Amino acid sequence: MKIINTNQNSFKNDFETILQRAKSDIKGVSKIVENIIDEIVQDGNEALKRHIEKFDKWQVKNDDDLLIPQEDMKKAYDNLDLNLKKSLHTAFDRIKNYHEKQLPKSWIDFEDNGTILGQKVTPVDRAGLYIPGGKAAYPSSLLMNAIPALVAKVKEIIVCTPTPNNEVNELLLAACYLCKVSKVYKVGGASAIAAMAYGTKTIPKVDVITGPGNIFVATAKKMVFGEVNIDMIAGPSEIGVLADETANPRYVAFDLLSQAEHDEMASSILITTDDNLAKSVSVEVSNILKDLSRKDIAQKSIDERGAIIVASNITEAISLMNEIAPEHLEVMTKNPFELLPYIKHAGAIFLGENTPEPIGDYIAGPNHTLPTGSTAKFYSPLNVENFLKKSSIISFSKNAINELGEACALLADTEGLEAHAKSVRVRLENK
Repeated sequence: MKIINTNQNSFKNDFETILQRAKSDIKGVSKIVENIIDEIVQDGNEALKRHIEKFDKWQVKNDDDLLIPQEDMKKAYDNLDLNLKKSLHTAFDRIKNYHEKQLPKSWIDFEDNGTILGQKVTPVDRAGLYIPGGKAAYPSSLLMNAIPALVAKVKEIIVCTPTPNNEVNELLLAACYLCKVSKVYKVGGASAIAAMAYGTKTIPKVDVITGPGNIFVATAKKMVFGEVNIDMIAGPSEIGVLADETANPRYVAFDLLSQAEHDEMASSILITTDDNLAKSVSVEVSNILKDLSRKDIAQKSIDERGAIIVASNITEAISLMNEIAPEHLEVMTKNPFELLPYIKHAGAIFLGENTPEPIGDYIAGPNHTLPTGSTAKFYSPLNVENFLKKSSIISFSKNAINELGEACALLADTEGLEAHAKSVRVRLENK
């Protein structure tokens, strides 16, 4: 991995390149995605069939072929290896327990003058989950997207996932059964996002779409936002590691590669205060890569988007990491909890050498659908509230309207909205 130092003359330019790591060519694919969406809106299932044949290389003979039967989900679950089933249940229980703590409550407040104010929290009627299935299948993403919807008590949860060559991942189906998913459709890419946003003869229109995907999926989600709600526009996976001289270089190297093996576009960045650690980690990464099963993907990611930064002190290191605002941030220092108050921007924060990022991907409990590309500065992880909406509750008594009505009408007068003012004052005539 390339090592750069904050005292080098070239550092400013090098760091700017890191900050631009997730700049995707959305403009370059926008026209393609726009055409895909238009085709789905106009031709529905027929367009889906054409797109599946083109991109996933199998022929859909009739509309029923788009849907995976419920009995296939149950069969996949029943046939799971017992140890794997136990692990799936452990992950399910931990994720569910964590997200249950996020549930907001409806509330009512009573004022002395008879005013009643409150908030009513209700789930959306139907949620659409996009689960990738191209370079790899991700049952864990199904758990992370479906469980918050389950906790929110969404009535209907549907899933769209690509099935190249019409091959379905059995563990994904088992996870769908465990999460009580209503329907699973063998549709991927921008086509799936458009189908869930606008509806077709087979795929119903949803209220919210969540889940990660490639640049075509991300662009489609951006385009349909407003027709439906979305969770976020996520880019390639990334990890930042903040480390001092106490960090284990082999641990750090494996953790950096845990993201690099996802995708050639993934980024892995170490910021450390120790020159020796920087050099040791670079050597470890090279050694581990030689035998990694996804070597080619990880190597390209490390070469093009990986970096080790040597900072002059821990304050500078934290400041740089806050500027990067990584999706995943590991803190591998002598006293990691002491640094927590100074970390402002990260999707998920992993504290201590025994908390590798993959623990968060599968089993810890918090959601692994996280903001990428510095969007952790304003986005939050996927959570229960993505599947909920809030309604304000307002009720005024006669005393309340008499007490506050004229102030309200006066504000309406200043905005030139006569009917607004009179709709209040007509109730004050009998004051």
